[in-house]
Amino acid sequence: MRKNHLWFTFLLSLMCATMIIVVSKDSSAADPEDLALAFNPENYTTLNITVNGAPVQLRQYKVIYVAKPIKMASSQPNYGPNGYMGDVTLDDVYGYQTMYILVPERSYKNTTTAIFFMVGNGGWRTTAASSRITDGAALVSTGTTDNIGAALKAGYIGVSAGTRSRGAKAADGSWAGKASAVVVDAKAAIRYLRLNDSLMPGSAERIIITGGSGGGGLSVAVAASGNSPDYYPYLNEIGAAGIDDSGRSTIRDDIFATVAYCPITDLGNADIAYEWQYNAVRTATNTSGGTYSSAMQSASAALAAAYPSYLASLKLKMEDGTPLTADKMDDAIVIQLKKEIEKTIAKGVVVPGIGENFVVSSMRGTLNIPNEWLTVRNGKITDINYINYLNFVTKASSLKGVPAFDSTAVTGTKVLSGENSLFGSNAVEYSNFMEWAWNNNEVKGDGSGTDDTGKTWAQHIADPSTTLDEQIKMVGPMPYLNSTADSAPYWYYRHGMLDRDTSFAVEVGLYYGLINDPSVKDINFRLSWMQGHGGNWDVDEAFAWIAGILKANP
Repeated sequence: MRKNHLWFTFLLSLMCATMIIVVSKDSSAADPEDLALAFNPENYTTLNITVNGAPVQLRQYKVIYVAKPIKMASSQPNYGPNGYMGDVTLDDVYGYQTMYILVPERSYKNTTTAIFFMVGNGGWRTTAASSRITDGAALVSTGTTDNIGAALKAGYIGVSAGTRSRGAKAADGSWAGKASAVVVDAKAAIRYLRLNDSLMPGSAERIIITGGSGGGGLSVAVAASGNSPDYYPYLNEIGAAGIDDSGRSTIRDDIFATVAYCPITDLGNADIAYEWQYNAVRTATNTSGGTYSSAMQSASAALAAAYPSYLASLKLKMEDGTPLTADKMDDAIVIQLKKEIEKTIAKGVVVPGIGENFVVSSMRGTLNIPNEWLTVRNGKITDINYINYLNFVTKASSLKGVPAFDSTAVTGTKVLSGENSLFGSNAVEYSNFMEWAWNNNEVKGDGSGTDDTGKTWAQHIADPSTTLDEQIKMVGPMPYLNSTADSAPYWYYRHGMLDRDTSFAVEVGLYYGLINDPSVKDINFRLSWMQGHGGNWDVDEAFAWIAGILKANP
């Protein structure tokens, strides 16, 4: 009896030691934070749902994916287009660093299936973790926008992650979601999946991140910046998996693919690209609020003038090796338009003649907008009038104001508006994050701009104590493509032909950034036919693409 007991004790010790090695990976076996993040396969709830009418049983896990989560205030500020709208209650004070893991019962022992990693963050706003599925839900997997149903039908593991981002208020009163927190949190969640890869269903080598709008921007930032040491100090602060006491990384955070919709990205240069594109067609009637003041007109001209030098600084090359400069960007956008229109015509869609109406679904409802830009004869495109096309876009949805993204405290905008609450120290609500807005800040006492700091943009960025330039870099893909970062090899992203939420120049610039990166193997990009701002409008096509790249990489 004594001998059996000793043998059992030995086996138990061996199993525990093995589990520590498996969970911790590499050289992180002694890291107590990694040990604290071990996945418990038995800690789940059961959900019974249907997909396409067929019963599907799910195991749902809820985990905090960092060892040192930041406690948030139970009341979180809620902002709309006209400023503060009161507080909302946060159900879980650690919900911004929590994720749900959805496992179809049939995939529970499948260690090779893909992990479909979903983020929210519309408008780059903070997002608490959400299951996205309730017990008894009826999902469908084809012909709809139901990407969760499609993922579960395919047998993939679904992950829905919360992340800190703009507007997140910590329990200590600080603004805890300042850049680069949102990307850091997404990477920490990925590192949790890698740490526990051998204990969990699915393969952390096959993570596909997906999101729309600000979530699309987050998805492409994560996809581009795999394993960049820029993020290590911030990952270390929150106890992310695979960061040792010396701040070295022992686990990777690169991913397999991204499926991104309408990514609001390249934020530090989004305003100059937006005004460069729309400056010539802006009027009071096609700008949000019906206002295009003289201050806005001056700002638009100044911003537009800054774009050509920025684009040239990227040193992007087109397919034939020609540099992509501002005088070629319009043509590059038209090439993408033409490709999409030709595909649409090939499907049998009849394009209205000049003077006839397009029937367009928009935020304003169903609109009849005259065709003044696209000429098709005998099924062939004979002309695309680009300026008229831009006017067509503004009739579907009014342009944003000026500036579109860094708008608080400039051109008369005093309420919190745009993405500048993503930037600055955690002691301030917002900071201007582009040169023109910084130099023209109009609000005394907000801690931003030359008026409060006594420093021009150039002087402020040159100050070694500022992290603003680092923040801007770390929420965008462009600095990491064609660099030492391990960018995802597979990219599927869409932007609507009618989407004015960011410029076509930003999205086409990203396309050429991907083409120029030799580590990127497949770029599936479209300016989708008559689509506005949104996401998941082509679930069938997206999941067929996912299935294809997975099959090609068994």
